[in-house]
Amino acid sequence: MSAITRDEVAHLARLSRLALTDDELDHYATQLDAIIESVAKVAEVAAEDVPPSSHALPLTNVFRADEVRQSLTPDQALSGAPAVEDDRFRVPRILGEEA
Repeated sequence: MSAITRDEVAHLARLSRLALTDDELDHYATQLDAIIESVAKVAEVAAEDVPPSSHALPLTNVFRADEVRQSLTPDQALSGAPAVEDDRFRVPRILGEEA
C-alpha cells in the first residue's frame, strides 16, 4: 500500500499553488512514496546502541604544527601602502563614520 496517495499529492500541489497534470501527479506520488519508504528503512536501521555520526569512517583533521617564525616588521608590511597612519594602513573614511 502506498504511503502517499495521488489525492494527497494533488492536495499538496494546491497548497503550494502548483498546477500539475494527471501524469505529473502520478509521477510525483510514486517518487514521494519511494522517498518515504527510504526514510522508513533508515529509521528501522537506527538502533540505540549505534552512536550518531556524520561519516561512516572516523575522520581526523591534519594540521601542521604551529611554529613561531620570522615575519614582516610593521615597516616592511606598510612599505608598499599609499598612505600610513599610526603603523596602520590609512584608508578613506566611508559612510560618514567618526574617527
